[in-house]
Amino acid sequence: MSSAAPVPPPGQRDVPPLLARLVDDAALFPPGNAAMPDAVRRHLDGRTNDRADLVGLFLCPASRLPELITDLIKVKPPRPVELSLVIDTGLGGVPKALSIVESRAEMLALRMVEMPAPSDVDEVWLERVSEFVPEDVIRVIEPRRGGAGWLDGIQRVIEHGSWPKIRCGGLSEQNFPSIGEVAEFLSVINAGNSSFKATAGLHNAVRHTDPETGFTHHGFLNLLVATARLIAGGAGAGAVDESVHEALGSTDGKALATEAQALTEHEALAVRGVFASYGSCSLTDPVADLEELGLL
Repeated sequence: MSSAAPVPPPGQRDVPPLLARLVDDAALFPPGNAAMPDAVRRHLDGRTNDRADLVGLFLCPASRLPELITDLIKVKPPRPVELSLVIDTGLGGVPKALSIVESRAEMLALRMVEMPAPSDVDEVWLERVSEFVPEDVIRVIEPRRGGAGWLDGIQRVIEHGSWPKIRCGGLSEQNFPSIGEVAEFLSVINAGNSSFKATAGLHNAVRHTDPETGFTHHGFLNLLVATARLIAGGAGAGAVDESVHEALGSTDGKALATEAQALTEHEALAVRGVFASYGSCSLTDPVADLEELGLL
């Protein structure tokens, strides 16, 4: 397996193991686009409230690191903010960004580096990623979806020891993968014994259609249950069981919640060893959904 997904430490039980540290804070990204002071304040609040165990890393673009540091100097967090650095400056900008983070170890703890892959996800580029990113930092790479080479790119990312990332939505309809595409992604992940991260579009727990945009959004609970079914079924690449498609397409939140609650702790941790986390521009919406479903 590529770098292991973080497992919630014993004693974090306000949030069940299936959900612990599931939600990475992507407040700075669309459609939230929070101002940095607001994003920092909400993240620090989210780390100390009753649902703090649900919150994972703080996502920050490399181009906005100086802005983040300026605000952290003002608020003086009691412990370093666990950071996922999202590379928006090109691979060549990684060393400088890492140097900035390392120089502020009292404020920032780098846990993850995320970046989009070039269209062909070639071996030379992947090797450069390995050279730039320290071994103790999780590398997350997003191959470009679409075309015949997408699944091959995911496989190369896995073989390289990085986590693939799947984009589940965005500001236009083409940013939303089909159920079949998500199932294919999960199948390659499962066959490669890898962890993955999801991003964008997972605004709520359960699959639904946004009445304003008309876009049908995937649900993060759907993705958790689909991952559990995939693990239980043992399907390899190209052999996704129909039950996985059913889980991804379900709009029955009560049924999905019941299935999630029935997982043993061992099964829940196995699911999270695969579906490691997802980025959300809101920390309150996932909590509201999970409380309504009785999962918190």
